[in-house]
Amino acid sequence: MLVDVAQFYHEFDFTYARSRGPGGQNVNRTNSAAILRWNLRDTLMLPDNIKERLLVKLATQLTDDGDILIRSEEFRDQDQNRSACLKKLQALLQKALFVPKKRIATKPSRSSVRKRLDSKKRHSEVKAGRKKVSN
Repeated sequence: MLVDVAQFYHEFDFTYARSRGPGGQNVNRTNSAAILRWNLRDTLMLPDNIKERLLVKLATQLTDDGDILIRSEEFRDQDQNRSACLKKLQALLQKALFVPKKRIATKPSRSSVRKRLDSKKRHSEVKAGRKKVSN
């Protein structure tokens, strides 16, 4: 299931802080790191079943209030860091909502079973032929 984080934009709370990333001495003067805060418990954009699934899968990454915090400081620009936060959130949601395909057990075909048993029998006969002949 694809989730488009753009539809949640009004629910996001962005704050900005001093960055440890690239920018030279400029990072000491500007707030270029973006911090995204999104409350998963209170969101109105997701159906309850998906919300419950996300709450279970992302339980270790939630704050006590049910917020997801994502920080980006890869770029010198605040807008680029905000976009990076959204991309990180998109990837996080996609990974959490992924459902692996259910494995369907299959039986081996009759010919493959027969070939396996014939091979075992041949191997057994070879080993039996190595025994000492008793008088």
